[in-house]
Amino acid sequence: MLPVLPALGGLLPGGGLRRGSTVAVAGSTSLALALLAGPSAAGSWCAVVGVPSLGLVAAAEVGVAIGRLALVAAPGRDWAVVVAALLDALDVVVVRVPDRAVRAADARRLAARARERGAVLVPLGRWEGADVRLSVATSSWVGLDGGAGHLQARLVEVVAEGRGAAARPRRARLWLPAADGAVAPAGRFLQRQHPVPGR
Repeated sequence: MLPVLPALGGLLPGGGLRRGSTVAVAGSTSLALALLAGPSAAGSWCAVVGVPSLGLVAAAEVGVAIGRLALVAAPGRDWAVVVAALLDALDVVVVRVPDRAVRAADARRLAARARERGAVLVPLGRWEGADVRLSVATSSWVGLDGGAGHLQARLVEVVAEGRGAAARPRRARLWLPAADGAVAPAGRFLQRQHPVPGR
């Protein structure tokens, strides 16, 4: 089991990322980065594939150890080969499929590779056969008051479901990010601010 940030532990069976599993994340690259924070801080090597707009400053604020993060911004048509190679060598691999549609055979092959190597595969978006699926059900920003001010934090509700130990849906309200850029349980920061609907 790889550790995750305390705010995310209640969403995952066993309170962490089980080695050999596939955890799909929909609706939030920030949530995927938050999943990397715990393992990378504990010494695990991680990778992000196919996300050229990834902000390293934002990743560091969430808690990702940038010195243990490999980036492959544009893997090209052979993205599945790139991901398979990274699963052989690293502990957690986040991937966004370039054409946003993954073939079922590729999904099965990469999930099997993660199982064999004891790595964790974290695809962004829909992914057939994921052990756990995390999605952002609601999202609102705080900080604007009557059209003035600046955005300070985002409040999200994350839903987790899946199969086996993850079959029972779980929910958590989180600041992602909180005012300091970190991930925190709802209610810890900015309780008196008024949410601004929208993602």
